[in-house]
Amino acid sequence: MPSPDELVRDMCRSWSDPDPDRIAAFFAEDAVYHNIPTEPVVGRTAIRDFIAGFLTTFEAVDFDIHHQITAGNLVMNERTDTLRGAGHTIPLPVTGVFEVAGDTILAWRDYFDMGVINRAFNL
Repeated sequence: MPSPDELVRDMCRSWSDPDPDRIAAFFAEDAVYHNIPTEPVVGRTAIRDFIAGFLTTFEAVDFDIHHQITAGNLVMNERTDTLRGAGHTIPLPVTGVFEVAGDTILAWRDYFDMGVINRAFNL
């Protein structure tokens, strides 16, 4: 079984060549994925569907983890996510907080400035 640190790193790497089913498999059945500027997504199936919808706009996301710390089952990272697709490459500074149990992610909260994405699309 991977450590919480390894599990989060593996999940982050999976976005570079994304498959919604493979990414969703990192999450517990009742997991919560919350991009803080938006509403939370609850449950593995809903997370899978959210990822599939996201991938209609972006073909992949490259996570560049600058710092990652783990305390028990809590993992926090500071990273730059580079969103690729739709004729754009958007670097997005992010802080992520993950709660892990065993070999699954129970909660994932990402904190970022939605203005970066809005400006990239002139919204």
